[in-house]
Amino acid sequence: MKNFRIMPAVALFVGLLAGFAGAAEGQSEATALKVGTMGTYEPFSFVGKDGQLTGYDIEVLRLIQKTDPTLKFEFIGGPWDSLFPGLDADKFQLLANQITSNPDRKAKYYLTENTYALCVSQLIVKKGRKDINSLKDLQGKKIGTTVGDSFTRLLEDWNKENGNILNIVYYEEDVTTLLQDIVNGRIDATLNDPIMAMAKAKAQGLAVEPVGDRIAEQPTHFIIKKDKAGAVIKEKLDAALAKIKADGSLSRLSIDWFGVDYSQ
Repeated sequence: MKNFRIMPAVALFVGLLAGFAGAAEGQSEATALKVGTMGTYEPFSFVGKDGQLTGYDIEVLRLIQKTDPTLKFEFIGGPWDSLFPGLDADKFQLLANQITSNPDRKAKYYLTENTYALCVSQLIVKKGRKDINSLKDLQGKKIGTTVGDSFTRLLEDWNKENGNILNIVYYEEDVTTLLQDIVNGRIDATLNDPIMAMAKAKAQGLAVEPVGDRIAEQPTHFIIKKDKAGAVIKEKLDAALAKIKADGSLSRLSIDWFGVDYSQ
């Protein structure tokens, strides 16, 4: 039974190496790597009008695929709380969803050394509110956040360092629910990426806006399982990211999506 349990990982590693080698020699197509992504996180990962997954993170990988013919990706959508468990269970070989680094992720997974965008953290409030411009302004009010994401950790760390003055309300749902609750007065604010939040708000017709200074700017990474196959994938992703940074194509893609160059 013990040998049976390790065989899927060994088979995956051998299959990936065979796919990489065959594609490099022009003998076969690259083995498709399954990429976990939310598919509901516009503009980074969402379903386009043609019914296919797209978004900045997805298109970065498609650009990488063109750069390195030994890489091929299959995109699979799922809820945020299913992505890391799916990676652990070999449902995915990597994750792409505007994911930033933290000590727990660095200890458990491979993160690409080369990053591909900045994740900005800023307060989002109901449009027209003038009493909230900083986290300190939220004392005595409610701030909502999604369980397990990087914005939540940033918020919790700030709260511990500042006397736990915040009343944090935790959500399992997509950020759209938080934005709806801001408009309806159930919570006063959330902390998130303003690009994503405003894309969601526009799609739902929700009157919210970012306020105050940027609280943080963190680079985003592709996340890979920390095993032998993952080491091969990471090396190839980093090499391809270096190429598309050097030739300017990553910068152009960022400008196409956001109007500014967030590539790093």
